[in-house]
Amino acid sequence: MDLFKCVFFVIALPLLGPIPCSSDSSEVLSEIPKKFLDYAKKQEIFDWMVGIRRKIHENPELGYEEFETSKLVRAELEKMGVPFKYPIAVTGVVGFIGSGKPPFVALRADMDALRMQEMVEWEHKSKIPGKMHACGHDGHVAMLLGAARILQAHPDLLQGTILLVFQPAEEGGGGAKEMVDAGVLEKVEAIFGLHLASDLPIGQVDSKSGSLLAGSGFFEAVISGKGGHAAIPQHSIDPILAASNVIVSLQHLVSREADPLDSQVVTVAKFLGGGAFNVIPDSVIIGGTFRAFSKQSFMQLRQRIEEVIIGQATVQRCNATVDFLDKEKPFFPATINDNRLHEHFQSVAIDMLGIVNVKERQPMMGSEDFAFYQEVIPGHFSFVGMKNESKGKLASAHSPYFEINEDSLPYGAALHAALATRYLLEAQSRTNLQTQNHHDEL
Repeated sequence: MDLFKCVFFVIALPLLGPIPCSSDSSEVLSEIPKKFLDYAKKQEIFDWMVGIRRKIHENPELGYEEFETSKLVRAELEKMGVPFKYPIAVTGVVGFIGSGKPPFVALRADMDALRMQEMVEWEHKSKIPGKMHACGHDGHVAMLLGAARILQAHPDLLQGTILLVFQPAEEGGGGAKEMVDAGVLEKVEAIFGLHLASDLPIGQVDSKSGSLLAGSGFFEAVISGKGGHAAIPQHSIDPILAASNVIVSLQHLVSREADPLDSQVVTVAKFLGGGAFNVIPDSVIIGGTFRAFSKQSFMQLRQRIEEVIIGQATVQRCNATVDFLDKEKPFFPATINDNRLHEHFQSVAIDMLGIVNVKERQPMMGSEDFAFYQEVIPGHFSFVGMKNESKGKLASAHSPYFEINEDSLPYGAALHAALATRYLLEAQSRTNLQTQNHHDEL
C-alpha cells in the first residue's frame, strides 16, 4: 500500500515561488542553518528537548518494545500539529511536515535502548533494571522532535515534504529494514541520519563520503565432544580444546587471507563451556561478530568462518554447528554515504558552524542499520559532537557509564532541519532552472 495515501494532511502549506538563481538567494540559503541553530538554542526549545530526552532515558525500551517512547513521540507531534502514520514496524512512527507534495526527503532517529545496567548515578537514571540508553538514541529522538519544532516554525521555507522517521530496533534488530519493507521510502529522494559522538568536541560535526561504517554480522557455534573427568582426558573428546583452536584459526582469516588494504574484523566475544574445575564438558558455545566494508569481503568471511569452525572441530574429533542468527540479528550492510549528499552536508554544516568545525571522519568498523535505507535511496549519515573537556571525559557508546552532553541537542536538531530544508529548496531551484532552460530551448 502507498504509505502516503494513508496520511491526511490537516494543513497544506503553500509552496514558495521559484528561487531565483542570484547572489541574494544564495545568501538566504546560507543563513538558514544559523537561523535554525539560533532558534534551537532558545531556552524554551532547549529545555523542552532536554525534558523529552530525560523522560525517554528514565524509561528505556528494547527493540520493537518502544511503546511508551513511541507514545511520547506521537503526543509531541500532535501538540505541534504534525500528522503522522502509526504503527509501522511495530512501534515506528513517521511524521509529515510541509506541503504534502514532491520532492520528499526524510530524517531518521532510532528509539531503542540496550540490555545493560546503567552505572551512572544521577537524577534521571534508568528506572528499568537491566535496560539503558547507552548509545544516545534518547538524544536522537529529542533532536528529531526538535527539528520538527524548528520546521513547523518556518513553514515559508518548506518547498516540499519532510518525513520524520522514528525507527525501532536499531541495536541488532534491523528496524530500518522493517521500515523499508513497510514502504516508508516510497517517493522519498534522500534520507539523512545523525548520531551523537563522545569523541568529537561540541559544536563540531563530521562525516565522510563513501564508506563510513562497516557491514556486520553475528555467528554462534556449538562445538560438541564427549565429557568426562579432567584427570583422564584420554577418555573424553575435549570441546574446550577444539574451541580454543577454532578461535586462534579464525584470527588467521584477517591476518592471512584478507587484503591488508581491505579492513575486516573477526572477533569471538562469547565463550560458554563447563561449570566445574575437574570436568570436561560435553559441549562449548562460542559466538562473535564479523565486519567488512564490501559485500564481497563480508560474504567471503561468512563462508570461511563456517568452514574453519567445522574443520577445526573435526580435527579435534568434535562436531560443530554454526548459526549466523539471520532472523534475530540480520546482517547490516556497510554504511556508504552518497557523494552528492555529502557535499550537501558539508555546505549546510559549514554555513552553520564554520569550516573549521566540519571535520572528516575516518572509516570505522562499527555498523549502523541506517545502511538499509542507503541500499534503496541515496542517504547520508553524520556525527554531532558532544565532548566538553571542562565537564570531564565522556564514556564511549555501549558503556554502562555512557552519558550525553545535553548542550549538543540544539546542534543536532538544527542540522537535521537545515539539511532537509536546504535539500528541498535546492531541489526546487534545480527543477525551476530545468523548466526555464526547456522553455528557452522551445
